[in-house]
Amino acid sequence: MLPHLNFADSKINFLGHRRVAVAISVVLVLVSLTLLATRGLDYGIDFTGGTLVEVGYPEAVDLDPIRRQLADAGFERPTVQYFGTSRDVLIRLPPREEDPMQAVLSTEVLSALTAGGPPGLELRRVEFVGPAVGEELREQGGLAMIYALFGILIYVAVRFEWRFAVGAVLALAHDVVLTLGFFALTRLEFDLAVLAAILAVIGYSLNDTIVVYDRIRENFRLLRKESSEFVINDAVNKTLSRTILTSLTTLLVLVSLLTLGGAALATFAIAMMVGVVVGTHSSIFIAAAAALMLGLDRKVLLPVKREGVDEDTP
Repeated sequence: MLPHLNFADSKINFLGHRRVAVAISVVLVLVSLTLLATRGLDYGIDFTGGTLVEVGYPEAVDLDPIRRQLADAGFERPTVQYFGTSRDVLIRLPPREEDPMQAVLSTEVLSALTAGGPPGLELRRVEFVGPAVGEELREQGGLAMIYALFGILIYVAVRFEWRFAVGAVLALAHDVVLTLGFFALTRLEFDLAVLAAILAVIGYSLNDTIVVYDRIRENFRLLRKESSEFVINDAVNKTLSRTILTSLTTLLVLVSLLTLGGAALATFAIAMMVGVVVGTHSSIFIAAAAALMLGLDRKVLLPVKREGVDEDTP
């Protein structure tokens, strides 16, 4: 059972450290963009095209002999990894120009592995993605993230105020770029599962940000004599326990997926874990600080109407 966390009465000066937090985030974003520009992402066959072959062995095997068998059979740049257990092996092969339809590729792979491997080898799954389909998926995935951010900008601007909307989009863009930078740094495979995780991170982080923004708007109505920095900082403190507990429980689920879900869910879980961590940081520091830096104050949210004066009176 998680301990009860109550930070409602705490006065941690988050906004007092906003310049340091924003500076750190800016440096991390620049590093991530540099990694994406220089190293790029290690796209899976979902985006590059190619063939995926899953084979099962009767007993545990080493991956190096399998790589050598495929190389000796003429397969270039094969990616070989375990898929759940040391008896299940997943092989990814780039598309071949001489055989664009991959008609006999699975048979060739099975023959190459059977020739120098143990008996009882079983072919379990074969999937093929054409290069054109992979490129289309990559473009559509990028557009999906852009459309999501644009839709969020409009939604938050209508529900709250444009300064909130810009702050929310900046925080979400921060989360996406840092998650992509992590994958560029670690060279983990970027496939459709990771793209789905990033879209989920956008929704998760936005939910946290909206909770903070709701509290900020409420605080401006209640704390009418306090400065904007005090009001926003108080809102962040009052939502801190909710933010931390939500992040911790989500991370517990993701750790379970990573340890028990096998290779199929590993990259999804890792992307979500990175996104939850950076999303929690952005909800506490970036979103609120950005709104304050853009000039959010009581006059913007609660314009004062003079009593006894008609609205049409100049």
